[in-house]
Amino acid sequence: MEFRWDPDEQRFSDEMEAFFRQRPAKDASAAEHRAFREELYRRGLPTMHWPEEHGGSGAGHMRQLLLKETAHRYGVQIGTSATTMVGPTLMLHGSPEQREAFLPRIATGEIEWCQGFSEPGAGSDLASLQTRGDRVGDDYVVNGQKVWTSNAHKSDWIFVLVRTDKDAPKHRGISYLLADMRTPGIRIQPLINLAGEHGFNEVFFDDVHVPVANRVGEENRGWYVATTTLDFERSGIERVLTADGDLVRLEDHVREQKRDGKPSQPEEAAKRGRMAELRIQTEVSRLLAHRVAWMQSQDLVPNYEASMAKMFGSDVGQRVAQEGANLDGMYGQLAPGEPSAPLDGALAFRYLDSLRLTIGQGTGEIQRNVIATRGLGLPRG
Repeated sequence: MEFRWDPDEQRFSDEMEAFFRQRPAKDASAAEHRAFREELYRRGLPTMHWPEEHGGSGAGHMRQLLLKETAHRYGVQIGTSATTMVGPTLMLHGSPEQREAFLPRIATGEIEWCQGFSEPGAGSDLASLQTRGDRVGDDYVVNGQKVWTSNAHKSDWIFVLVRTDKDAPKHRGISYLLADMRTPGIRIQPLINLAGEHGFNEVFFDDVHVPVANRVGEENRGWYVATTTLDFERSGIERVLTADGDLVRLEDHVREQKRDGKPSQPEEAAKRGRMAELRIQTEVSRLLAHRVAWMQSQDLVPNYEASMAKMFGSDVGQRVAQEGANLDGMYGQLAPGEPSAPLDGALAFRYLDSLRLTIGQGTGEIQRNVIATRGLGLPRG
């Protein structure tokens, strides 16, 4: 097995590095950041792996993975819920009219999307969702609530699961709808996370009319469309890249640490041992994500493999963040802006932010159930 990129892929990575070096600084103007985003889409980078007939360049999943890894080294995010989740789902399950209406606009970055799956009483047990979609003529009238909806406040559209047959078994009777966020009756309530950031939201639906033409797949069969979306969601390498970036900062921090002007040998040896263990785990997580991308490049559908990559990657991300918070004792808990905070508070921030990793996109317990039943063939409990 070869663990290096071939010469063509390495040349591509070098070209992308030269481009990403030109990214605007964090404190650059909004206009500069907007211009850089427009250039990303003009080059077709977020949808490079899409088939040409859908607005991509047919570059394949492995090259897209390489692109994401290269971009991450320069603090650039490639891919959104639109390009990695709902877009590929529409390619598989959408009608020709839906693909024509939405895929070109996703490929050019014209519209952004958010995911309306989780509810206050239906998180891990997603099929217990209660948001209703009642058929009235050519519309569904949607009433209910979604929670933990990332970037709803920045999105133009939402792909949302609703119950369209309340008498059917819970995995049936669910439909998958596409709703314009400007539709009357949609209300967004921000949720501030432990790290003090606004990324999550609650989304309320009060007599929201969604055209039947915006249903993806058959009525009452939306659960099976949703599992496709979930497989795409759990397939990315992003969580691995976040853990790797955190670990690189920790490794540099450990090298710089001194006690009374020189390293304390036992303490430094213990730190190096922990860093080595985390580095091994991070590389294993990276290879699991590479395996999923390779399967997709071979037109295989990763299912339990995506759950393995998601679960292990999330766990590693939390372990790295916890090591960072503990590395400097009580100082590691100081928030950004505190004068004595190591790495300007990045350690404390990442520890708080990492708590969501093993919950979002399906909890670790759910991923283990998928691996047990679909991967190992064990009976359901």
